[in-house]
Amino acid sequence: MKSYQNHSREEAEKVIADSKVCFVGFADTDGTPYVLPMNFAYHDGIIYLHSAPDGSLIDIVNRNNRVCITFSVGEKLVHQHPEVACSYRMRSDSAICRGKVEFVEDVAAKTDIMNLTMKHYAGREFTYSSPAINNVKIWKIVVDSFSSKSLGLTHKEYLAKKENHLNNE
Repeated sequence: MKSYQNHSREEAEKVIADSKVCFVGFADTDGTPYVLPMNFAYHDGIIYLHSAPDGSLIDIVNRNNRVCITFSVGEKLVHQHPEVACSYRMRSDSAICRGKVEFVEDVAAKTDIMNLTMKHYAGREFTYSSPAINNVKIWKIVVDSFSSKSLGLTHKEYLAKKENHLNNE
């Protein structure tokens, strides 16, 4: 079984589009790691998240706004031989994005971003009350770097990924 990694934005965007949750990694100023699953929206190189307007998470981001966001899809157990434990592996595709959090305060922009998020999950827009929009913290992360990885590929799948990547350069 093989792994294939590249730094193509297009490959990462395919994984992001198919994901339903992302895992956001933070580091507090003392270096303590913190990872949280979150709902998200993605558009044109920007990841949008939302949370409560205050609390320990917001305090961490205010101290260190750099984040690493991981997406994963297609998790499936595969093996080369059913009787060889070391031949078992997870087959999955993942994307890792890095950037800095900026908070969005404009009410119209927050509404647009919530609709972008709801389109990702429910396929449609909604109407929001003023308290709902005022009481949500909207995060904007312009992605600085993209990478993607496919794990547990057969040799044939690996060669196909490699060839596809070379054809798209």
